[in-house]
Amino acid sequence: LTQSSAQALAQKYFDANYTVDKTIYGAPTISIPATGYNSTGSVTITATNSMPTVLMKLASISSLPVSISSNVIWGQSKLWVALVLDNSGSMSNGDASGSKMSALQNASHQLLTILQNAASSPGDVKVGIVPFTRSVNMGESGYVGSAFIDWGEWDAPPANAAAVVTSSVGPGSACPFSTGTTGYRCTNGSANGSSSTGTVPASGIICPGSDNGSVNTAHNARYYNGCYDSVPTNTLTTTTTTSTPTTLSQTCTTVNGGATSCNAGSSSTGSSTVTNTTTATTAGYSGNSSSTTNASSTAAPTDGSQNCSTHHGTTTCTWTRRTVTTDVATTVALTGAAPFNHTWTHNSHSTWSGCVTDRQRGGVQTMTMAGLRTAPASDYDTTNTQPVNTTPDTQFPAENPSSCPAATVSAALGFDWAGLGTKIDDMSPGGSTNQAIGVEHGWQMLTTGDPYTTPALPANTSRYIIFVSDGLNTQDRWWGNGSTEGTVQDGYIDTQEETTCDRAKADGVVIYAIYVNVGNVGGAGNSAPLRYCASDATKYYALTSNSAVVTTFNQIAQQITNVRVVR
Repeated sequence: LTQSSAQALAQKYFDANYTVDKTIYGAPTISIPATGYNSTGSVTITATNSMPTVLMKLASISSLPVSISSNVIWGQSKLWVALVLDNSGSMSNGDASGSKMSALQNASHQLLTILQNAASSPGDVKVGIVPFTRSVNMGESGYVGSAFIDWGEWDAPPANAAAVVTSSVGPGSACPFSTGTTGYRCTNGSANGSSSTGTVPASGIICPGSDNGSVNTAHNARYYNGCYDSVPTNTLTTTTTTSTPTTLSQTCTTVNGGATSCNAGSSSTGSSTVTNTTTATTAGYSGNSSSTTNASSTAAPTDGSQNCSTHHGTTTCTWTRRTVTTDVATTVALTGAAPFNHTWTHNSHSTWSGCVTDRQRGGVQTMTMAGLRTAPASDYDTTNTQPVNTTPDTQFPAENPSSCPAATVSAALGFDWAGLGTKIDDMSPGGSTNQAIGVEHGWQMLTTGDPYTTPALPANTSRYIIFVSDGLNTQDRWWGNGSTEGTVQDGYIDTQEETTCDRAKADGVVIYAIYVNVGNVGGAGNSAPLRYCASDATKYYALTSNSAVVTTFNQIAQQITNVRVVR
């Protein structure tokens, strides 16, 4: 509406509700001053009238002017909204109109526009974005050096590695790991995704690859971030002799039995013969070294048969003379030998992708460099407890999973609408589903304090989580393999999610839950975890088309930005 059309509409609305006798009491007029109308947010309406008097007519005052103004803002005075958005691989599916991810991105952009327009002043509406898969990407640059990240499992070797990395394993040994016995294989280096190898490299590093979860169930599809070295305690001395013959062939001549004359001839080198003459192992090791000494010996020449001919009384004889010289190189090599000592060295924290997994559950121990950490009594994975450095179980565990979300969480609630839009554009489908971790981080973002530096909640501020997923839980830090739905283990994740939602709702957060069942082969008609998580039945949506995603987001936006008379 323009200012003038808004004023005309306001007059009609007032006239329809002002039912007194206008011939007696007059017809009030409605005015909206040019400075009192904002097409994206608020309107100030003033109603004026002349009210007839009774007793005051004796003083020649037949009427009194009456005026009242009201200021109406479209939207709550203040809103905090966390968009908790599924980025799992199945979001690449969809219908004829496109993928679920593209529909989610389109709807989210429209929602941001509505929320931006609902703010009468900058900062009245703040939004955070929480993309999630089995993990949440908090962003390496903002948190790698912070007190909010738990590096216990990152720094630690596999729990079952020490038993197989024995003193006999060293350079050239068979890899002591296997997918069947330990749950992972050896790799050629410590970097995530390094190629597999069946033999310990010459450097002696023994590096575990990504875990398949068959043995270490709480480390499924996660990389270990480091390697063992191999430091020998003995020295193996190997003496190697290499003999190389060189044969000089000359043509020699005598005339009438006189002095022998031979030409310069030509040389040819024969095949070398290598012999390990001695090996010995001695205690102690001071490093690898090698030294070579050379010697040479020449055998007596050997002559071939003579070929003689006589012309005009002169007899000339010729033959071939061969002289063999043997060069001998003796190499003494000192190399490390078993038994080997092995020390685990973790990768630099700067190689972290930014991903974190679920916080610690009560009664569960975490593997660290120092061994198993004492299990906490509390379930931090379903709470909004602030992370503190003195209690590592309250911190968010750093991990490098095989599929970390491409999009990072907003660093904080904010109203940088262009920046929030970029977060939406960064989202890309991949990985498994852990709805519980998404809810926890959405709630954490709406909670004053760390890790998202959330300020104190202003007065008259409503907090919302808009929670979107296209499936059921398939994998978290402890349960599931990412490829099944509805298993007993997946049910454990559902329970974890329900507990988190219960606590967030008890904290005053209103949760809208949206199940996007589009293009799911054999997908369920409803998502019990999402339905449970919604604040009430009116805030749960089960959608079967991409177009419904946009419609639903717009509907929710209108609901949370209802007209509110502020004075």
